[in-house]
Amino acid sequence: ADFDGDEMNLHVPQSEETRAEVRELCLVPLNIVSPQKNSPLMGIVQDSLAGAYKLCRRDVFLTKEEVMNLMLWVPGWDGVIPQPAIFKPRPRWTGKQMMSLVIPPEVNINAGSDSYASLLKDDSVLIQGGELMYGLMKKKFVGAQSGGIIHICYNELGPRAAMAFLNGVQQVVTYWLLHNGHSIGIGDTIPDKATIEKIQMDINREKKLVDEITEKATNNTLEAEPGMSVRATFEHHVGVALNRARDRAGTTTQNSLKDSNNAVTMASSGSKGSSINISQMSALVGQQMVEGKRIPFGFNYRTLPHFTKDDYSPEARG
Repeated sequence: ADFDGDEMNLHVPQSEETRAEVRELCLVPLNIVSPQKNSPLMGIVQDSLAGAYKLCRRDVFLTKEEVMNLMLWVPGWDGVIPQPAIFKPRPRWTGKQMMSLVIPPEVNINAGSDSYASLLKDDSVLIQGGELMYGLMKKKFVGAQSGGIIHICYNELGPRAAMAFLNGVQQVVTYWLLHNGHSIGIGDTIPDKATIEKIQMDINREKKLVDEITEKATNNTLEAEPGMSVRATFEHHVGVALNRARDRAGTTTQNSLKDSNNAVTMASSGSKGSSINISQMSALVGQQMVEGKRIPFGFNYRTLPHFTKDDYSPEARG
């Protein structure tokens, strides 16, 4: 904090009645679910959310040594190591099994379709009796979301259980992530050659279209749309073309990146960023809008001094 007159106040309730009241109103576990919107205010975020997503992937397997170390982080562990999912050629436990250790047995969730395609990609989620059968832990299930695991724990088992789940997930996942790691580099934002070429083709196509529209407007052959001036029509058509270039480039990028890409991991799990951020890093930033219009001329009939006057090209207008 900045010390420009900031204060902190300490409340010291004196009577038993006041102490009881403050306990019931201010204790953190009792405020996990907000009475305002009947949904949790607290959830798993950032590294533990990305870690939970990565831990639940289908290709995550742990050795007996790793499992035994991880067990020490499970709150209220009963001292029994679960059966491995794979016995031969050597015993291996899945990440989903580790996640199931902190989910209370009273939790049951069936979200998404149970079609073969979605099961193959782990798109849906099924939790039966506290065991994660398939699916990935996303913000929807472990975040501060209505109907998620935290909400179910709070409603079915009370505030203490909800707090235990929050602590348990963070301890187990953070310990696993400590040894597994998660980082993002420039390489995660560079698409393959074919994708770059396709993006460039899309941009060139739309730029060519903008040139044609500009030529029509210059030759006074551009027909005004109903209820619009010629200038407004020109801006509308150019805006549509440039937005289409941005959207196509974004779609192309998203289709080319694998789920193992670290930027995609963060966007899919809900821990940080979105598909738009990824396409802006990988493909193009796109047309910049100010109050719903392209960047206006604010300096001598141009946007910046190094453009010529009355330049309406995509570059000169942001």
